Amino acid sequence: MPLQFDAYVTAALFDRSGRASFALGDGTVADEAGGRTEAHAGAVLAAAVHPSGDGLLTGGDDGRLAWTRQGEAVELASAPGRWIDVVEASPASGLIAFAAGRELQVRDARDPGFSAVFAHERTVAGLAFDPKGRRLAAATYGGAALWYAKIKDQKPQWLKWAGSHVGAVFSPDGRFLVSSMQENQLHGWRIANGQDMRMGGYPAKVKSMAFVAGGRLLATSGNSAMVVWPFGGANGPMGQAAVEVGAQEGSMVTQVAGAPDRPFAAAGLDDGRVWVADLRQTGLRWIKAEKGPEITALAMSPDGARLAWGDEDGGAGVADLAA
Repeated sequence: MPLQFDAYVTAALFDRSGRASFALGDGTVADEAGGRTEAHAGAVLAAAVHPSGDGLLTGGDDGRLAWTRQGEAVELASAPGRWIDVVEASPASGLIAFAAGRELQVRDARDPGFSAVFAHERTVAGLAFDPKGRRLAAATYGGAALWYAKIKDQKPQWLKWAGSHVGAVFSPDGRFLVSSMQENQLHGWRIANGQDMRMGGYPAKVKSMAFVAGGRLLATSGNSAMVVWPFGGANGPMGQAAVEVGAQEGSMVTQVAGAPDRPFAAAGLDDGRVWVADLRQTGLRWIKAEKGPEITALAMSPDGARLAWGDEDGGAGVADLAA
C-alpha cells in the first residue's frame, strides 16, 4: 500500500494493534489509514511506541515530548529552548526516556508524578532500555553511561571507548550493549565485566541496528549489504566474523528492521528500494523494487507479518509480508 506525505519521514512504527504510524518532519503523526495529527510546532526528531502499545511518543525541535493517539496529541514533558531528539520507551517497566542536549529525563507512564533527570558532560545522542526496562544506556562522547532508571541519586556505570557514540541497543538477554559511532564502526561491551568488542569494517556510518532471531543475530546498516553479527554464544561476536546479506553494487543499506523472535530481517536502501530476507536462506524478496529517494524509516511488526517504510521525500508504504 503506497502512501505519500509532504514531509521527511522520521520514523515508521507499529503499535500494539498492528497499525503502522509515521512521524513526519512537518510535526505531524500520520497513520496508514490516512489520519493526521499535529503533534509539534516544528519537525518530529524522534519517535517510539508508547509503553502501553497505544500510540506514538514523539520528540520535536519545539522542545516537547508528545503522546499521539486516537487523533489527539498530549504534551507529556517539555525542555524549553532545546530539541528533544532521542526518545525511548519500555513496555516491560512502563518507563519513558528522552534526551534534550546533555540531559536524560525519565518519566513513568504508570506514575504521572515520577520524574528523574540525569546529567552528562556531553550531548546524549542515543538511548536504550535493557530488556526489563530497569536500566538505561545513554550513548554520548567517550562511551555509554548505564543508569538505574528510577533511582534519582546515583553515579552511572561507565562503559568507556574513545569517540562519539550516537546510538545504542541492548541484546534481548541483557548481556551485551552495542553502540553505533560517529565513525564508521560499532562498539560493544559485555555488561558483566565491561569487556570491549570492536565491530568495524563499515564503509559508512551505521544508522540502524536490530536484534533478530531471539537475539542470536544483530542486523546492521552501513554497507552495500546488511551486515549481520552473531550473538548466539557466550562471547557474542568476539572471535567471529560478520556475514553480509543482499549486497547491491552502487547502493547502501540505510535502515534495517526485523522480527525479534524470527531470523527474518528487512533492509531499506539509499536508492529507495526495500527488501526482506530469511537469514537462514539465500535470496531476497523485493518489497519495493523501484528506485527513488533514500529510505529513512523502516519497521517490521513484532510477528514479522507486516513491514512499513518511509523516505526522505515523504514517500511511504505498508506491506503484508505473508501475502
